[in-house]
Amino acid sequence: MAINSNRKGKAGELELSHILRDHGYDTRRGQQYCGADGSADVIGLPYMHIECKRVEKLNLDAAMVQSRSDARENEKPIIMHRKNREPWKVTMLLDDWIELYREWAAGKELEDGEKENTE
Repeated sequence: MAINSNRKGKAGELELSHILRDHGYDTRRGQQYCGADGSADVIGLPYMHIECKRVEKLNLDAAMVQSRSDARENEKPIIMHRKNREPWKVTMLLDDWIELYREWAAGKELEDGEKENTE
């Protein structure tokens, strides 16, 4: 069973990396060459420490503890996860989400202001 879960984890990391690549991010599995050393499961998104979980029953608290303890000082700990036949989801700390949302909203306001000035 451990072999199947390891294989499923590797497949999940590859799947997630390919999806992120399809969105234009240069990502890859983080531990494929170096073994378990605390590096993120998927690397290539600056400022994010991705813990990838491809399981049917996820202990979000344990996954977040792992991501928080492994994240470097300038990285936001996030968990990207999915079950069979389900879409990928992202779980993160509320304070980190608010920081990202503020930046996104500020960009939208600038974008909307630029549209109004050109109309």
